[in-house]
Amino acid sequence: MDTRSEIREFLTSRRARITPEQAGLRTYSNGPRRVSGLRREEVALLAGVSIAYYTKLERGDTSGVSETVLESLARALQLDEAERAHLFDLARAQRTSAPKRRRRAGQQVRPSVQRVLDAMSGVPAYVRNGRGDILAANRLGRPSSRSCTPIRLGR
Repeated sequence: MDTRSEIREFLTSRRARITPEQAGLRTYSNGPRRVSGLRREEVALLAGVSIAYYTKLERGDTSGVSETVLESLARALQLDEAERAHLFDLARAQRTSAPKRRRRAGQQVRPSVQRVLDAMSGVPAYVRNGRGDILAANRLGRPSSRSCTPIRLGR
């Protein structure tokens, strides 16, 4: 069984064994409940997280979950020490797999901007993006040159 399935099964089974009365929630008799135990929105309310976030966790995606949220879940689901430790172990096991990051496509400047840079032959010049990466430079502004005069384009 993979980690996502284990997390899903663990959270679902712990949610099913607690009644709203045991959790201190008021119930209104609108007929029989469709789920045994707590609903997802009730667990989210007790844990202090959004319903969407709890649903994401219950589907087995614990990437980026903080220890504070795990503690809140443990309290909301009334986990004992062994179950609490198991929840933390499952979350840690999923964190060990390195997240797949997409590499950004290399940013480029328009040819007209490069021509402007190249026309500035007497001074070093370069163009940077918002992160400070140098996207383009003239001959004097390339990394081998020591001092460059930045030019601002656009915004």
